[in-house]
Amino acid sequence: MHQEDLVVQKEAVVTKSRRFIFVLLDRFTLLSFASALESLRIANRMSGQQLYKWRIIGEGGDAVTCSAGTQFRLDDDLGEFGHDDTILLCGGINIQAATTKRLLSWVRREARKGPIIGGLCTAAYLLAEAGLLDGRRATIHWENADSFAEEFHNVSLTKSIFVIDGNRMTTAGGTSSLDLMLKLIADDHGADLANAVADQMIYSSIRTDQDTQRLSVPTRIGVRHPKLNQVIHMMEANIEEPISPSVLAQKVGMSTRQLERLFRRYLNRSPKRYYMDLRLARSRNLLMQTDMSVINVALACGFSSPSHFSKCYRAQYDTTPYRERGSQAAKHPS
Repeated sequence: MHQEDLVVQKEAVVTKSRRFIFVLLDRFTLLSFASALESLRIANRMSGQQLYKWRIIGEGGDAVTCSAGTQFRLDDDLGEFGHDDTILLCGGINIQAATTKRLLSWVRREARKGPIIGGLCTAAYLLAEAGLLDGRRATIHWENADSFAEEFHNVSLTKSIFVIDGNRMTTAGGTSSLDLMLKLIADDHGADLANAVADQMIYSSIRTDQDTQRLSVPTRIGVRHPKLNQVIHMMEANIEEPISPSVLAQKVGMSTRQLERLFRRYLNRSPKRYYMDLRLARSRNLLMQTDMSVINVALACGFSSPSHFSKCYRAQYDTTPYRERGSQAAKHPS
């Protein structure tokens, strides 16, 4: 047996297996699911025991298609599971359409038994829609965060890569599922086994729930000017009620003219233009991911006049907000 197949353990104690129930939603994100499943397989291999078991289920019990278009055969339909099982719902593209009435009824029924239930990637939406995240902290992929925050006011949304709040777990998607599973493995069987699993997966930096999911502003825009980064951070945090460039400049100890020059030099646009781009990007997110009316989307993105919103939106995306909403509905009919 190769050395990498062994993990040093204090005693060779036979441990009761923990079972995970993976619920694959239509168009689920493959990376998020595979990261979680592989960590369990490798934990079994490294320990020399069947520490973890799993079943892969979904609505209908036949097959489900991931976001990459590949079909996966399911072990079973939605069924009855025990209090000791850990249920992980795996979401992905167009989570609203994947959140069916049957899934909502099923997850509410299972939740009454008191098991640990988690949502990987966008599946936090389904948990919130089912009322299972009310009064709790949660996270979701940053692309869905704006629409989630608008829709679920009883959930405390964070920017963390994963959140564990009591018997509810959520992740931001992608490799954050791996970080969550490594945390669970460490809690169950110690940090040595979790580190061995990470090594096998060539994962050199295990993140915690204190890590945030998006790159920092300097990394994202490729600029490390501290005052410019401060201003952009304030813009991103104040979309609904935009702050004027003069006030932004004053807050970082600059003149409005200096701020203008800073934006022109590093981002090749004015502060006003950059701010408008941020607001329009968020409005497009809300139009495509929520059922909010166009007027409410406009208000949520700092536009007091629907006509002004429509004019700005058309100039940016060569279509109106109403047509954008219509084209989205045509792609994903209910």
